[in-house]
Amino acid sequence: FLFFLLPFLFMPKLTQISFLFPPGQTHGDSAFLTMNCTFSTSWSPSLFWYVQYLGEGPKLLLKALTNKAKGSNKGFEATLDSSSKSFHLKKGSVEMSDSAVYYCAMSDTVIGTAGGAGCKL
Repeated sequence: FLFFLLPFLFMPKLTQISFLFPPGQTHGDSAFLTMNCTFSTSWSPSLFWYVQYLGEGPKLLLKALTNKAKGSNKGFEATLDSSSKSFHLKKGSVEMSDSAVYYCAMSDTVIGTAGGAGCKL
């Protein structure tokens, strides 16, 4: 799988990408995925995850507008937690069709990117 995380211009801090494979599983098998997104605002912002498949523009995957709000779509889920300042994206079974660029943002309007990090499986 090929997964990248790139922040938006008004983007919370991305801390790490975690791909967790149970013992004995290979990279060709499905796996549990966590993409961490943290923020450092003094208020409780609205957070968004976007997905961009090869050859396409970014599309809204899920959002959370209030603290403890849970977003879910296509097997992905994330819960906005203002106390830990996090909005981690998770999926229980990652498939090849999930290969894409994933963005965490504090705005629902894409106006540019500001660099990022990647992880290739």
